[in-house]
Amino acid sequence: MKITFIGGGNMAFALVNGLIQQGYTAAQINFIEIDAERCRMIKEQFGINAVTTLSDGIEPVKQGENNVIVLAVKPQQMHGLTQQMAGKLDQHLVISIAAGIQATDLMRWLGGYPRVVRAMPNTPALVGAGVTGLYAAPEASEMDRRSASTIMEAVGTVLWVDEEEMLHTVTAISGSGPAYVFYFIESMQQAGIKLGLTSEQSRKLCLQTFQGAVRLANESPDEVSALRAKVTSKGGTTQQAIQSMDNNDVMNEIIMAIDAAFARSKAMSDEYSKI
Repeated sequence: MKITFIGGGNMAFALVNGLIQQGYTAAQINFIEIDAERCRMIKEQFGINAVTTLSDGIEPVKQGENNVIVLAVKPQQMHGLTQQMAGKLDQHLVISIAAGIQATDLMRWLGGYPRVVRAMPNTPALVGAGVTGLYAAPEASEMDRRSASTIMEAVGTVLWVDEEEMLHTVTAISGSGPAYVFYFIESMQQAGIKLGLTSEQSRKLCLQTFQGAVRLANESPDEVSALRAKVTSKGGTTQQAIQSMDNNDVMNEIIMAIDAAFARSKAMSDEYSKI
């Protein structure tokens, strides 16, 4: 497999780093980045071929090769990029990691090009602990799906959805999800400081508590609701805290917040579909 990344943002860097750690060679990875200084930095950091123009970066597919192009530019840059790419593709698999742009619109912008997979990663991919939602356009092959899985698994786990609409849910849960977790950690840290801990002490307690709780949830056969109940002794401190959250409808507020993220994801897709 030969992989060409277009756009040199943090997620593309994470993917290249993950692929190299998995044994991919510099000869298998190309980069197209219009910023000359960032292009130079990519060459130096990874020792891979990096160019500033599409004409130099999109290579024709040779017999027996599996060529993949990963579109890693910002959503607002995608239409202009795909317009430049239209007519230049030949048996390439195109993977987009841009939020909100539907496969049908990508295919339309690419002049009707059918082999498209959408990926919705999240920021823990930067440390190899991400999760990516994937959707393949109907014309994509089983090999295309395997190639997309291989690339995105370089930075974590993957989850395939059969309906593109479900990527809005993926966006609202895991795409935006790290921010919800950071928000909760931030709140716990502030509470710890308020109750007498130093900032460093509170941070350490909160981060290790989250790490331990997630590990326990991953390794336990119990549902998270059952794990929560096991910690919540009748008349104890945890019950008092959970009761306070229930009284303030915290769970419903979280659900409503995720609903809002879902609605915004759909609205963004609708906006791009008008282009």
